[in-house]
Amino acid sequence: MNEWYFADSQPSFSLLDLLVKDALRSERDETQEPLADIEIMEYPVLPLRNMVVFPQMVAPLSVGRDRSVKAVEAATANEDLLLVVAQRDEEVHDPGVQDLYSVGTEFIIGRVLRMPDGTTNVLGQGRQRMQIVDVVHTEPYIRVRALPIFEPSVKAASVEALMRAVLGLFERCVELSPYLPDEAYVAAMNMDEPGTLADLIASALNLDVEQRQELLETIDPVLRLQRLSVLLGKELDVLELENRIHAQVQQTMDKSQREYFLREQMQAIQQELGETDAQTQEINELREKIAAARMPEIVQKKAEKELERLAEMPPAAPEVGIIRTYLDWLIELPWHEATEDNMDIAHAEEVLEAHHYGLPKAKERVLEHIAVRKLAADKMRTPILCFVGPPGTGKTSMGRSIAKALGRKFVRVSLGGIRDEAEIRGHRRTYIGALPGRIIQTMRNAGSINPVFMLDEVDKIGIDFRGDPSAALLEVLDPEQNYAFSDHYLDVPYDLSKVLFITTANILDTVPPALEDRMEVIYFPGYIEEEKMEIARRFLIPRQLEEHGLSALGLSFSDQALRAMIREYTYEAGVRNLERGIANICRKIARRVAEGKPFPRRITAESLNKYLGPPQFAHGLTQEEDEVGVATSIAWTEAGGDLVTVEVTLMEGKGNLTLTGQLGEIMQESAQAALSYARSRAEEYGFGDLEFDKIDIHIHLPEGAIPKDGPSAGVTMATALISALSGRPVRRDVGMTGEITLRGRVLPVGGLKEKLLAAHRAGLKTVILPKKNEKDLADIPRRVRRDLKLVFVERMEEILAQALVDDTTST
Repeated sequence: MNEWYFADSQPSFSLLDLLVKDALRSERDETQEPLADIEIMEYPVLPLRNMVVFPQMVAPLSVGRDRSVKAVEAATANEDLLLVVAQRDEEVHDPGVQDLYSVGTEFIIGRVLRMPDGTTNVLGQGRQRMQIVDVVHTEPYIRVRALPIFEPSVKAASVEALMRAVLGLFERCVELSPYLPDEAYVAAMNMDEPGTLADLIASALNLDVEQRQELLETIDPVLRLQRLSVLLGKELDVLELENRIHAQVQQTMDKSQREYFLREQMQAIQQELGETDAQTQEINELREKIAAARMPEIVQKKAEKELERLAEMPPAAPEVGIIRTYLDWLIELPWHEATEDNMDIAHAEEVLEAHHYGLPKAKERVLEHIAVRKLAADKMRTPILCFVGPPGTGKTSMGRSIAKALGRKFVRVSLGGIRDEAEIRGHRRTYIGALPGRIIQTMRNAGSINPVFMLDEVDKIGIDFRGDPSAALLEVLDPEQNYAFSDHYLDVPYDLSKVLFITTANILDTVPPALEDRMEVIYFPGYIEEEKMEIARRFLIPRQLEEHGLSALGLSFSDQALRAMIREYTYEAGVRNLERGIANICRKIARRVAEGKPFPRRITAESLNKYLGPPQFAHGLTQEEDEVGVATSIAWTEAGGDLVTVEVTLMEGKGNLTLTGQLGEIMQESAQAALSYARSRAEEYGFGDLEFDKIDIHIHLPEGAIPKDGPSAGVTMATALISALSGRPVRRDVGMTGEITLRGRVLPVGGLKEKLLAAHRAGLKTVILPKKNEKDLADIPRRVRRDLKLVFVERMEEILAQALVDDTTST
């Protein structure tokens, strides 16, 4: 594009005149007027946004900027001539001379209208191209000096051929374009000059400012036509592509409308003739249900394809039932239906507290989920929770409470004992009687895409030659994958990303590591005695009284009766057996009420023997007195925790070590380590003169029918061994847990909370624990920590000082 120059001081006219005349000499022919007659003229400048005015072009202009309005006023006061120049950047609100192109168009004003909104509308016509050569002033409007640019006159057969080619392209564009009127082509046909033809077509085409300005600055009409033909070719390609796309869309719409009208006509004819058969009605019903199900596009295409197959089959074909069942599953599944979440945190907390006592961590995690979902619902991923704890601690019922707090539907699937992968993913439709897996079946029953989905007993999944169901759960419980869960029966992706999955387990040892890694584990510990009594008062007793029709009779349980039931009739971490005992009493009372016999209004501890029989468990310490070679260990079990007695006896023999009580390999190795430690410290503990090759040592753990394993009984076996070898009794009210090394160091163990609850339940006074387990006390109930004396040790010598009775005090 042409460049022009500005100077702080105005240059002399003679020098400027020579420069411009020299630049224009090559663009004139010998028939035109001499260069000496070219006159430099002054014009008010009207900057144009996103517009270029060509010579001979009639254009309406909307003027609103102050300097532009003043330029129009100056032009109307003097010969009605303006110089209209395009802005380089249309975003500039108040352009200066440096923001304008150097070539514009002389514009004669035909009419000026003042509008009510303060703008001015100018209607006029471009006359000729002008080259700006100097700036007169920029305030109150831009005024410049400019020279006219004359086009060379070209007459040749090649130019005529080029004009016809351009006209042909323009004609095709007018035919295809919705914004080009036929009058534009008619006007172009009547243009004899190549330059005028190029300007007319350029003004009609939908070109950007840079392309229009380039054509305006192209002085040679032949070159201008050549450049215009390139732009017309590109425009024609785009218009043909648009027309082809439009035709395809229109053809598809016409085909759909044609099919619709034909089906309606066929249906009307069949109704008039009374020939509508059952299969046609069924196909039509299925088609309506598919349209109403709002399936994803890929699923809807699959359903329509199967429906077409069904419509083409004879009614007696064996695959009709299979396809119909498949379509029913697709139609009945929830694809978009969702329940609205209740984001009221106070309401959720109230619901959780009303249905469960204790369990602060689980409740806190649910409230945190609601809070985050309230603040960033579209960004958060739905968590996968895993409730782990002993039976009867409220894991499943907590899932129901979460669903109620969120306002979602609750569904549950028990995974205990399943061994076939098809239970999760379903069977392929090639099998007779194939059905979707339990996940899809349960989603259909839920009727929404965002239920609370509980997978119970995830730790009891089996595995055999039919596959590993836990491996199939990896996709279900992975937020990165479950948005497109693939069931073998459906064979289309199903979105599980909005489901709140909650799994339950008693232990994590049998859960595959990959599956455990996908879940956020929340532990449900066992309840202490006070918590069980509070749960019985709040939930168990009112529920059983209502279920047995005794709510209106005022039946009550004394605190002593509840405590006796907990201590002597149950021995569990949860409250299931306690509820069974309450139900047993309610049944006996209900029978007396039904028979019209007198019945007690209050259940006391003394009456328990009448209703529940003799006590099933002895509450208190397992040993009645301090004994030599007998120590109490605290063990973790699936039921929460328990006390295990370790007995050691010595006899004449040949130095053998006998281990009984169904001990596992790890526990046997702990016994070997304990014996080695005791023999290495024989002098220190007072039995250095004992000849170990002449005695046999027998270590026994009672309840031999129950398998036992783990390293945490190592310190207990060492204590019982040293007690038996030294003759010093072990205090019966001391329990202990910890792993022992050959050097006498005490290593940390797991399951501390369950072990301390078991010790508290059994009535122990002192519990010896590894020093490195001290950090785990944060999860221990305050009542347990207050009632138990907790001694943390690092070495075996510290345990013996606490557990063994001094020789001076032993009896």
